[in-house]
Amino acid sequence: MTTGLILNAILLLLETRGLYISFSARKLGNFVFYTQLSNMMCALSAGLYLLFGPGSAVTAVRYLATCALVMTFLVTIFVLIPMGGDPRDLLWEGNGIYHHVLCPVLCFISYVFFEQHAGPGMIVPSMLLTLLYGLIMLYLNYIRRVDGPYPFFRVHNQSVKASVIWVLVLLALIGVISAGITVFSALVHVTGN
Repeated sequence: MTTGLILNAILLLLETRGLYISFSARKLGNFVFYTQLSNMMCALSAGLYLLFGPGSAVTAVRYLATCALVMTFLVTIFVLIPMGGDPRDLLWEGNGIYHHVLCPVLCFISYVFFEQHAGPGMIVPSMLLTLLYGLIMLYLNYIRRVDGPYPFFRVHNQSVKASVIWVLVLLALIGVISAGITVFSALVHVTGN
């Protein structure tokens, strides 16, 4: 538990720095980005862990944050960069190094190896949070209140079929991530690491 406390303290410091950079640049515009929302959830969960320890509610929030940050990491590397995102910008500069690399990796390590784990019943809530975000962004793009912020939400630049496929692919991805984290955490627990 001591290692979990130390890692969550480091995580909170890294998140604070990354969020400071983000909010300095985008102000309230941060609230349309899955990246920033998942990192805000991570900061909140790390703070709760430090304040209250690993109770069931805190463990659930830590799990949700971990799943969302792994999603952020994988989408950045395997979707956004191949779609033309600048790797230096997304991975190594500004808030990118914190929100796309350091915090997702540290959050995963801390949750899986040094914290209590949520049960498989949390897989569906993890998927529903991501689905809710995606549907809101699709709607806001449809009514032209938001542009993106990711290419796959730009409904006026793609067919309805493409939008539906993107939603299904991203929903499947968060489902696989959530199930994978649940199974991997259970294996780590069983082997006593």
